[in-house]
Amino acid sequence: MTAPSAPQRPVTVSTFTQCFSSTPLGARLARHLALVQLHTWGVPHGTPLSDAAAIVGELAANAVTHGRVPGRDFELRLTHTPDVLLRIEVSDTRGERRPPSREEAAAPAPLDETGRGLFLVDALADRWEVLDRVCRGVALPGKTVRAELDLPSA
Repeated sequence: MTAPSAPQRPVTVSTFTQCFSSTPLGARLARHLALVQLHTWGVPHGTPLSDAAAIVGELAANAVTHGRVPGRDFELRLTHTPDVLLRIEVSDTRGERRPPSREEAAAPAPLDETGRGLFLVDALADRWEVLDRVCRGVALPGKTVRAELDLPSA
């Protein structure tokens, strides 16, 4: 006979998805709305999870700078599983311009004015990767950069 297991607490997965214009204003708005959404989910500003706003800012800026196709938006998707994970995904429609993987990326020279965005993402996220863009199981043109933050245990 086995002992009865403890009742499982239901897990609520919250998502936020929004498209933004592929402009600097769209990237700024994505970062701002990510902060608002994190606050709505109870993630206080100033905690390590508020680093997610910096990650959103970098990935959105990259989508606008390197993934822009005139007339096409980029998409931000946040997924929050309380006590487990915060996932950030930024998708653009330019699949042929993929950033290097973590292993392939070379550090920028000290005086370079660009090229630090993914190094910041790498420093702040627990893991990140570049994926083909897929929506509901259907391949779409473009790519998705996904970064994940493990939540501290309660």
